[in-house]
Parts: sequence; C-alpha cells; structure tokens
Amino acid sequence: MELRTLKYFLAVAREENITRAAQMLHISQPALSRQMMQLEEELGVTLFVRGNHRITLTEDGLLLKRRAQELISLADKTRNDFLRKETELTGEIAIGSGEFRSTRALTQAMVAFRKQHPLVRFRIYSGNTDNIQDYIERGLLDLGVMGEPIDIGKYEFVPMPVRETWGVLAPKDSQLAKQEQVQPKDLLGIPLVTASRDLQGSVAEWFGGLYEQMDIAAVGNLLYNEAMLVESGLGAVICIQLDCSYENLTFLPFSPAVESRTALVWKKDSVFAPATAAFVNFVSEYMKGFA
Repeated sequence: MELRTLKYFLAVAREENITRAAQMLHISQPALSRQMMQLEEELGVTLFVRGNHRITLTEDGLLLKRRAQELISLADKTRNDFLRKETELTGEIAIGSGEFRSTRALTQAMVAFRKQHPLVRFRIYSGNTDNIQDYIERGLLDLGVMGEPIDIGKYEFVPMPVRETWGVLAPKDSQLAKQEQVQPKDLLGIPLVTASRDLQGSVAEWFGGLYEQMDIAAVGNLLYNEAMLVESGLGAVICIQLDCSYENLTFLPFSPAVESRTALVWKKDSVFAPATAAFVNFVSEYMKGFA
C-alpha cells in the first residue's frame, strides 16, 4: 500500500465521485478506478458503495479514511522535519496545547526561538489533555502543554512558570456573581458545565462530600463553547481563569483557592529532528527566566 494510493483514496472519499476525483488528481478515470479496485483487493474488503452518481464509504472505508489521514499527516510531518539547509536550522515543530494562561509563556518562547531561526515553522494543535496525549503517542505531535500530574515514566517535561487558578464563569446578572468567591455549597442546585464528567484531582477534593450532589449538565473541551452555553442560560462553567473575557460573564475564584500547574511534555527517548531538538533545549532555558 503506497501513500500515493492512500491520497487517491482520500480524494475519492472527499469528492464522492470517481470522475471528479480523477480530474482533480490529473489522472484518467479508468486508471483511478483500477487503483481503487486494487486497493480493495489488497485489503480484502469493500471500501465503497458505488451508486450511479455518488460513491459512499462502507464501515471499512471509513476506518481506512481515518488511518489514511493519520498516515499522510505523519508522512508530511516527517518530510517537513528533514526540510533543512546546511547553514540554516529549518523544519516544522508540531505543538499541542490546551487552554491555559501558561500558553502565553509558550508562545513567547516560540516567538523568541523563531527570531533566531526564521526558517523554522510551527504547527499548533488545540485540544484537551486527552487529545494532545493521544497525538503525542501517535507521533502526530512533537510536544504538548498538559495539566499536571505528568506520567514521568513516559514523558520528559519542562514545568510551565504559571499557576492556573480554578473557579467558575457565571452570568453577571446571576446571584452567584454578587459574590467575590465561590464555595462548594454555592454551586448546589446550579447546572454546571465542565471539561470532564468526572472532575479529578484538586478540583474534586475541593468539592469534598458535596461532589456527588453536583448537577453536571454538560461536558465540553473548549471553554468558548462552554461559555456560550452559560451565556445562553445554562448555569455556570467550572474552569481555570484565562486572559480573556466574555461580555456577559464574570469569573469567580474558588474558596478555598485551588491552583494547578502545567508542563510542556514530550515522549521519553524521543529522537527529534534538529529543529525540535533545538527548540526543546531553548524552552528549557527560556522558562528559567520566569523563575
């Protein structure tokens, strides 16, 4: 199975039509049809449901689509890692990050690094800790900012120099917003939006014996979407304080205070391309300047 064939397959899946896909790929329609039939024979499965005017994917076709996208993304990343000149550091560094205040320190480091190495490119992926960890494990990301604790058996890391403050985003016209801080009992009876159905660590400890009484109404992974739910009238969001604001919402910190830390992580024993290796060394020194 060649990458070229997988790219052809993805084109057919996207266009849902052999003729249009062939035109886009600048090959003949019979040649593309033959390639797809050979791919099905090689895998021993049926990938397409062929109609008169439209082609759709079978369950096996949908599985191959996901795998093909991952393989091609990884191949592109590998190729970019080796795009370098003898006299200049170049290549692409893939970094994932959740929504944290510590992201600002990371972006400052990225800008400072690129001033020294202007041919280096960054690819940024936004997601939650589970997404980023999965992408690192699959080799689609080099580095990622994740919340502690970090599995030191699997990852090397640089602690980020910012503490994240936990609390809630609540409507400015709500009873909750009249307070300066929030205690666990204040959230009883209020529909809550969180980044996880099962709150963990210090946040779960903060709720204590009231945890089981909390009304978790919605779960998300991006604060903007969660904030829009609350602006539309759904309770409050449990979140960390970010350097952004919402017109109709206000942030109230937990009392007693709850803080957490983040770290820039990468897999142990990773063999990095020169640009990524240089960036890891740079960040390790750069973050010391915040101490």
